[in-house]
Amino acid sequence: MNERIDPASAEADVDPAVLPYRVLAFNNAWANHRLLKACAALTQREFEAARTGFFPSIRATLNHILIVDEFYVDAIEGGDLGPRAWCDPEPCSTVAALRAAQAAVDQRLFGVASRLKPGDLSRIVTVHRGERLQRERLDRLLLHLYQHQIHHRGQAHAMLSSTSVEPPQLDEFFSVDEAPLREDDLREIGLDEARIWPASYR
Repeated sequence: MNERIDPASAEADVDPAVLPYRVLAFNNAWANHRLLKACAALTQREFEAARTGFFPSIRATLNHILIVDEFYVDAIEGGDLGPRAWCDPEPCSTVAALRAAQAAVDQRLFGVASRLKPGDLSRIVTVHRGERLQRERLDRLLLHLYQHQIHHRGQAHAMLSSTSVEPPQLDEFFSVDEAPLREDDLREIGLDEARIWPASYR
């Protein structure tokens, strides 16, 4: 399983106008890694057990994050995957499969964010929704995607609290003071503070 960010695409010298979109892509990769690493300690029965939430299990919730990420990242890359993204609402039956698939789409999203220039933020993205085409500014679409990820990760996190596995902290990413708390996880995906934040932010 390759969860590491490509070092060549992780330079921190970036225009302040696109920095938030880029850093949120880093945050997404880190939070997914941390959450799925915790979920790897679940039994298969715990992973797929019925629970209270927007989706009926941890497996269903995490698969939803994955397929919606693939739907939007494909659109941002200029693809036409559209509703085919959710033909199978749970394409990954195990945590191991989810970790690999989620890491791959996280890498693609970071690739998009790492190449952003200020002028790109107003680019219109065509989102294929079957019977209609949705057209959105790239900056608004990225913010929607990040919000969607955080929303459903929180639900999976709450579900995890009713299992034998302790839910990990997912809010220790932005504060300078909390850098030591994320150091190990960042290292596991090939990142460090210097590659995330310009020197003036550290």
